[in-house]
Amino acid sequence: MALEDLFKTVTKRFNDDAPEEQEHMFKCPRCQQSVPESQFQELNKVCPKCNYHARLTAAERLRLTADAGSFVEYDTDLCSADPLHFPGYAQKVESLQALTGLRDAVITGECTIKGSRTVLIIMDSHFMMASMGSAVGEKITRAIETATEKGLPVVAFTASGGARMQEGILSLMQMAKTSGAVARHGEAGLLYMTVMTDPTTGGVTASFASLGDIILAEPKVLIGFAGRRVIEGTIHQRLPDNFQLAEFLQEKGFLDMIVERRSMRSVLSHLLKLHGYEKETSAGGA
Repeated sequence: MALEDLFKTVTKRFNDDAPEEQEHMFKCPRCQQSVPESQFQELNKVCPKCNYHARLTAAERLRLTADAGSFVEYDTDLCSADPLHFPGYAQKVESLQALTGLRDAVITGECTIKGSRTVLIIMDSHFMMASMGSAVGEKITRAIETATEKGLPVVAFTASGGARMQEGILSLMQMAKTSGAVARHGEAGLLYMTVMTDPTTGGVTASFASLGDIILAEPKVLIGFAGRRVIEGTIHQRLPDNFQLAEFLQEKGFLDMIVERRSMRSVLSHLLKLHGYEKETSAGGA
């Protein structure tokens, strides 16, 4: 019995001294502070220390924006071909489709936002940095054209590295095509709002992202066309430290409002109602 008691004592001490399983920590790339991953997720991927807004997937953005169960997706099977037979491009697209669950870098569809019906466009930077290939441009154009036909407003969450080089000139053509759809939507007297998220650059910035009747952005997101080094090398001047950040662009009149993630849904709902797009039902009013 003495040996059995000794064994129980040693086992208890070992278990008591064993380190508890540590919760996974998120280290903010901006402030370098660490916070529990659970807290970071509860705040919808916003750092509680410095207000850094991390990138969201299209599914996460949809969950935060649309009324539950209201989203009906458009063009679910539309995806890019490989028109130039660019080496490795088809394999890259297939691997990203498997990894992200997306067909391409944007989802489009119809939903309600606190009861107000709207067409929603959400780009996802996890798919080839949401570069705008022919399928992305086609889906965005079709979504805006559908909104025009139905007399609906459009809310577009932009996030992109620009044109998709693997599709060459076919990618650049999407700038004119999406811009034309936006122009026709505006001529019909309908509201078009863009929300720029990190990053919104290149041909997307130079086309439909900058054409909103109201242009919003999340805090400190990168917005621009060419890269900082390219511009400095061209003009031979040092640019301000906050150049191409949302706050700098708002100061210069490029943005109407910077909205934090926790307030975005309410702000969008308020703007829709302000422009006459009232609730269709009371279900989404919470």
